[in-house]
Amino acid sequence: MAEVLFYHLERRTLDDVLPGLVDKSLKRNWRVLIRTESADRAAAIDSLLWTYSEQSFLPHAQLGDGESARQPVLISVEEENINHAQILFLVGGATLSSWETGPGLERIVLLFDGRDGDAVATARAGWRTAKEAGHDVTYWKETPGGKWEKQG
Repeated sequence: MAEVLFYHLERRTLDDVLPGLVDKSLKRNWRVLIRTESADRAAAIDSLLWTYSEQSFLPHAQLGDGESARQPVLISVEEENINHAQILFLVGGATLSSWETGPGLERIVLLFDGRDGDAVATARAGWRTAKEAGHDVTYWKETPGGKWEKQG
C-alpha cells in the first residue's frame, strides 16, 4: 500500500506549491509522475517547471517528449507509470480509476484547491476510496504562515 497525502491549498496556488514538492522528491532520489486532467494543464506545468526558479533546474518532460521511461519527472494525462515513479502527484482534478497502486509507487499526493467546490468534492471522494483500499491516508492543510500542518 502507498502513503496517500491530501494537500488542501487555501493560501497558495498549485503553481506556488508543486515545484517545491517536486524538488524535494528529486532530492530523495525519487522519480516523479505528475498526472493532470488535461493536455493544456500538462503544458502549463511543463512551462512552470522550466521557469519557476533561476537557481534550480527540474529535469522533466511531457509524455511523448524524448524517452518518457527515462525521465526523472514525467508529466502526463495517462494513468500508466511509464517512468517507474515512486511518487505520483494528482493535480487539476486528475484522479485514479483505481486506488490499487502498481509496484514501486510509494506515495500519492493529491493537491486540491480548497476554494473550488468541485475540487473539494473530488478530494473527499478520493479520501474515502483510498482509505477503503487500505492506504495510509493523511490530510495536510496550510497554516497562516504558509507551512504544511498534518491534521487529525
